[in-house]
Amino acid sequence: MTEEKKKPYGDPMTFPFWEAAQQHRLLIQHCPACGAHQFYPRPFCLACNSTELEWVEVKGEATIRSMTTVHLQIVPYLVPPYVVAVIELDEGPRMLGNVEGGSPAIGDRIRLAWRERTDAPPLPTWVSLET
Repeated sequence: MTEEKKKPYGDPMTFPFWEAAQQHRLLIQHCPACGAHQFYPRPFCLACNSTELEWVEVKGEATIRSMTTVHLQIVPYLVPPYVVAVIELDEGPRMLGNVEGGSPAIGDRIRLAWRERTDAPPLPTWVSLET
């Protein structure tokens, strides 16, 4: 692991997410008070307003709920065309992510993969559950 990756990344609210990503672990927030899971990180539970949130690792399986194919290059490591999707984790929360390989479709089951980056922690990405 490079020295660059050992430095804190993100802000205080997202630091646990990025620290876990360095170990290829996907964490989301869980509320012990009501049992809800949520993503993106917030200082309180969206379901019950509790501030006693904890970070939990998810299994990394999801369903594509919406998607689009991007044809413009925005960042160097994503060469068009590529698919960006709203994915629903099996634990409930939805997140935005890149779906790689094959011909993904809405409703497809996908699993977590990781894209290594030289200047930042690995980025969660998604591939077909069949891959």
